[in-house]
Amino acid sequence: MPEPLLKVSDLTVTFPNADGGVRAVRGVDYTVDEGEFLGIVGESGSGKSVSSLAVMGLLPSSAQITGDITFRGESLLGMRDRELSRLRGRDMAMIFQDPLSALTPVYTVGQQIEEALTLHDKSLSARSAEKRAVELLKIVGIPAPERRVKAFPHEFSGGMRQRAMIAIAMANDPTLIIADEPTTALDVTIQAQILEVLQKAKEVTGAAVVLITHDLGVVAGNVDRVAVMYAGKLVEKGPVDQVFAAPRMPYTMGLLRSVPNMLTAGTERLVPLEGRPPNLAKLPAGCPFADRCPAAQDRCRTTEPELVAEFGDGREVACHRADEIAAGTLQPSDIFPRPAHEERELSQSESQAPVVRAQDLVRHFPLYKGSVFRRAVGTVKAVDGVDFEVRPGETLGLVGESGSGKSTTALEIMELTAPQRGSLEVTGKDVSSLSKADRLRMRQDVQIVFQDPMAAVDPRMPVGDIIAEPLTVHRVPRAERNRRVLEMLDLVGLAPEMTDRYPHEFSGGQRQRIGIARALITNPKVLVLDEPVSALDVSVQAGVINLLEDLRDQLGLSYLFVAHDLAIVREIADTIAVMYLGRIVEYGPVQEVFESPRHPYTRALMSAVPVPDPAIERERRRILLTGDMPSPTEDIPGCNFASRCPLFRMLDEDRQAQCLGTDPAQTAHGASRVACHHVEEIGRLDDADISALSPVPGD
Repeated sequence: MPEPLLKVSDLTVTFPNADGGVRAVRGVDYTVDEGEFLGIVGESGSGKSVSSLAVMGLLPSSAQITGDITFRGESLLGMRDRELSRLRGRDMAMIFQDPLSALTPVYTVGQQIEEALTLHDKSLSARSAEKRAVELLKIVGIPAPERRVKAFPHEFSGGMRQRAMIAIAMANDPTLIIADEPTTALDVTIQAQILEVLQKAKEVTGAAVVLITHDLGVVAGNVDRVAVMYAGKLVEKGPVDQVFAAPRMPYTMGLLRSVPNMLTAGTERLVPLEGRPPNLAKLPAGCPFADRCPAAQDRCRTTEPELVAEFGDGREVACHRADEIAAGTLQPSDIFPRPAHEERELSQSESQAPVVRAQDLVRHFPLYKGSVFRRAVGTVKAVDGVDFEVRPGETLGLVGESGSGKSTTALEIMELTAPQRGSLEVTGKDVSSLSKADRLRMRQDVQIVFQDPMAAVDPRMPVGDIIAEPLTVHRVPRAERNRRVLEMLDLVGLAPEMTDRYPHEFSGGQRQRIGIARALITNPKVLVLDEPVSALDVSVQAGVINLLEDLRDQLGLSYLFVAHDLAIVREIADTIAVMYLGRIVEYGPVQEVFESPRHPYTRALMSAVPVPDPAIERERRRILLTGDMPSPTEDIPGCNFASRCPLFRMLDEDRQAQCLGTDPAQTAHGASRVACHHVEEIGRLDDADISALSPVPGD
C-alpha cells in the first residue's frame, strides 16, 4: 500500500495558561492520500483549525506540540522555520477563512500572486510571473483578469478575494491544499462558486484537499472521506456516504439530525443537540460528549473511548456503544428522537388585516464627497420600492444575498417613522401619522432579535436587568418587571436562578434565548428576526428555531424573518420574499416558491444551497451565477439582474433588449408575484448546460 501524502499521528496541541494549559487538540490521527478530498467537521472550538495550523507550522511559538506530522514521509515537526517556508506555498498551501485579513492591503492582488511564484522560483522573470498571475486569476473565474491583476484587495468583493486566495494557493501546483472554512463568510451563491473553483484547483494541480468546515452540506457534496471532531479529538472517520447514511457516533448523529435540509424543511421538526462542548482546560473524566449524549452509560463517564476500527469497513468510531449502533439495536431515532411535527393551519389569518403592510417602501442613502465642502455624488438605493404584508400568526421570510436590502427593510419597520416614499402600516396604523407618545406605545408591539446575541447585550449588566430593560423604558413598576422576567425565562427554556448571571457565562444558544426573552417581555405583536441563528453553531440552531416556532404558535406572534439560509427559511416561514438589489423579485407562499421557483435568481439561490446528503448532492445541478451583485449606486434602466441572469443568455436579441431596457414589474403567477419579463421561459434552465453559457459582455 503506497505511503500517504500526509500522516498526522497522535497530534496534541496545548496552549499554556495560568491554570496549566488548554489542550486544544488531543491525540489526533488521520492520513490524506494523493489526490484525496478529506473533510474535517465539528462545532466551533472543536480543534479543527488548530490541527490544520499545526500541519502548516503556523501556530504561535507558545503552543506545545507533541506527536508527529509527516509529509511525503518527512517529519514536519522537527523542521526549522526556513525549511518549512520552502514547503509552504510550493508543496503545501493554505486557504484561510478571512481573505481580507490574509491578503496584504498595500500590495496589488497581482503582486501577491507573483510573490508566491517568485519566492519558490528565483529564475522566473517579472513578465512571466505577471503572465502566470493573469492566467491564475482567469482559472479561478475573476472577470477581466488583465485589469483586476492590478487591483488592491479592498477593491475586490468577498467572493473575489477568496478566489484570489485560491489562485495564490494553487500558484505553484502544490500537492496538498488545506482550506480552513473557505466559504463561511460568503453568500450561498458565492459559496457555490468558490466550491466549484476549489474543485477546479484540485483538478488543475492534482492536489489533495483538506476541507475544514462546520457546514455538513458543503462536506456532503465535495469530499471523499469525512472526519468528525469534538473537544479536540476525532470521534468518527470514514467514507462520506457511509458516515452520512449510518453514523455510529452519537455526536455525528446529533449533528446530522440538527441540520436543516432544504428538501425536507417544513415537513419535520429539527432535532436540537442540547448542551455545550466541555471546557478544554477542565475536561471531565470519560467521554467528553457524555453530558450531552442521551445514550451515555456509567462507563462513558469514567473511561474515554478510543478511536478504533472494529468493523473492517474503513470506519473508525470513538464510542463505547458503537457495536450496538452498528448492529442496529441502538438507532439514531432512539438516541435523538425527532419532535412531533404538526401541520400549521393558516386559513384564519387570510381574513384578518395584516399587522405589517409596506407599499412602495423606499430607503435611499445619499453619498457625499469632500470633508469641508460636502456635495452629493450619488445615491445608495438600499430599498427601492418594496411591497409586502405580514399577517397575524404568520412568518414572512426575507431572503437574498448580502447587500440586497434585507436588513435595511427590517430596520425601516423598527424605526417607525415616515418612509422616504411609499407607506408603512404597523398594527393597522400609518407610522407617518404617529405622535411621539403613540410611537413609544407602538414600540411595545414591534421588537427585534439581533444576529449576534453577545453584541446585542451590555456585558456589564446581569441577565435579569437585560431582559427587563424594555419595561424600564415604559415605566413598569419593579415588582411587575421581576415577575415578567421570571415568566420570560421560563418561556424560553432558561432557569429562573440565571437572572443574576452575566452574558459571558452563557453559551451562544442561551444568549440568543435571552435576546428572544427581552424581545417578548413587552408582549409584542411582531418580532423582527435579523439573521437570528446565523452566528450559532448548527447544533444550537435547531433548538432556537424550534423555540421560535413554538412561541409563534403559542403566543400568536408574527415574524419578519431575515436570513440568507434558505433551508431555515423553508423550515419556519409561511410566505417568502426574495430580494435582489433593493427590490423583491419573487413573493409568494413558501411551499409554492420552493417547489416551483419562477424567477431565475430564486432558482439560482435554491440550486446553490447545499443539502446534507452525499447521494443527492452529487446528482444536483447547480446554476452558478457569474460575477457579483452590481453596486446599489448604479442607475440600471432595465432589469437589475440581467448582468448575472443565466436565462438572459439563452434569449434572442429582442427579448434581451426588453430585459436591458425595461424594468420588469411584479406580475401574478399562481399564488406568487414575480418580477421577470420571461417567466414562461424559466423551464429552459432545467434543460440547459448552465456552465457552458458564455458570460454576458462586460462581466
